[in-house]
Amino acid sequence: MRDISVPAPVTIYDRILQRIQRQLADRVKTPFEIRLWGGRVYRFGQGEPAVDILVHDRQGLAALGRLDELGICEAYMAGSLDVVGDMLRFVGLRGALSDRHPLDYLWRRLAPWVIGRFTTNRQAIATHYEFDNDFYLEFLDPTRCYSQAVYERDDEPLETAQVRKLDFAIDACGLKPGDRVLDVGGGWGSFTEHAGRRGIQVTALTISHQSEQFLRDLVERIQLPARVLNQDFLMYNSPEPFDAIVILGVMEHLPDYPAVLKRLQHLLKPGGRVYLDASAFREKYVKPTFVSRYIFPGDHSYFCLHDFLAAVAKTPLDVLAVYNDRHSYYLTCKAWAENLEAARDEIVCRWSEALYRRFRLYLWGSAFAFLNRGMEAYRVVLERPREAAAH
Repeated sequence: MRDISVPAPVTIYDRILQRIQRQLADRVKTPFEIRLWGGRVYRFGQGEPAVDILVHDRQGLAALGRLDELGICEAYMAGSLDVVGDMLRFVGLRGALSDRHPLDYLWRRLAPWVIGRFTTNRQAIATHYEFDNDFYLEFLDPTRCYSQAVYERDDEPLETAQVRKLDFAIDACGLKPGDRVLDVGGGWGSFTEHAGRRGIQVTALTISHQSEQFLRDLVERIQLPARVLNQDFLMYNSPEPFDAIVILGVMEHLPDYPAVLKRLQHLLKPGGRVYLDASAFREKYVKPTFVSRYIFPGDHSYFCLHDFLAAVAKTPLDVLAVYNDRHSYYLTCKAWAENLEAARDEIVCRWSEALYRRFRLYLWGSAFAFLNRGMEAYRVVLERPREAAAH
């Protein structure tokens, strides 16, 4: 009697995964596996898989089947998907996904006009920064600086590279004991403490209540020559101009460059300098929907260097220096992501699995964007001339 093999019936799951395979066939360089509940395994790409994507339920499979970046991120945050293996290579798969959410983009552009820029800024800052301060301290280094470090070697500690950046900011502004400096977006006091310990008088601005309390406690505990104000930079006035203004990782929240430059000139004394650093993108207001919905909502926009310099060119301010820190920001985000993963149990216990997963996607995704040249990072030094140019 002849043995006739009967092929297993093709399920709806097989059809979904086959469609994914067809659409990704020529677009994915990282080999990976998708493992469904029940044991079915589908392999993509050539070579040993660097990533396993574990699908726990139908919601996770549906998200994968749509090949939509936002949907996959949401399924991962909800626990319908898990990732085992190289997280940097997993987030690198996003280049093969779609991210078309025009209503999200439209609302981001309209919100500052409908609600008001200052209200939008406060709401956006609260969304990202009003978690317990301890959450951020789980993955930041002891300087508590939440923008790019400046590395000289890939293998040096993050803290070493962050101290180098803070020293650079002070030196670039020519600050000395007794000078007055405005710290825009004081965060967790990295610059306020670093400069204050040198006898530099710091006025730290913040619109985050968590940050404000942290800064006030820091200033009182160490007895720093500093004061803390809960005020929006664009609405702040000072009776006396400053010797320098520093803006560490805050330009992303200040996309109205003419308004920013007008404020800088108003608050800076002749001969005073501005130091700023920021993550950057070549197209203003372009960012992944996941980032705009879950990480930086509202009027947040990655720094656009050419737009900023074009605006500077219409002012008396001089551009003294521009530095490209793309690789340093990759190393910074990689270090933050590794710190986050090392603190996973503590974060999940104190806050939630969903928050851990949200920031895991964000930090590894940012690291890949800098590594893959999808994003840029800059330090910029400006100066207000001592005398207006003659015409």
